[in-house]
Amino acid sequence: MKKKLNDSVKTETPLKDGLPWQGFAIVPDKEDPAGWQLPHHNKEVKRAAAGKVGYEHTVDWPLLEKAVLLLSRYGDEGKRVTADPELIMQGARHLAGHYRKAGRCIPDALCVLI
Repeated sequence: MKKKLNDSVKTETPLKDGLPWQGFAIVPDKEDPAGWQLPHHNKEVKRAAAGKVGYEHTVDWPLLEKAVLLLSRYGDEGKRVTADPELIMQGARHLAGHYRKAGRCIPDALCVLI
């Protein structure tokens, strides 16, 4: 029997809290959601990942502001993200990019990091 293309095994994109890896600022491994940190997009980011809307339309600004706090030196209520310094820098640059694209001032907490 000939195998149809549609019969091939389909792998689903991993999700964490309903978001793909593109919804997080820190992503050490795109295939392992356990390490993804600092969510800052709404669930529409799945549509952005599929090319149906732009990523900037899916930014959840309250979540992004919380992510900035968690990256900052003093954290959010004493809690700070735990990650390799390189990943923290990448996350800070990523979040700062959202501020730039939206025409908003980059918070001092990010400026210190980038």
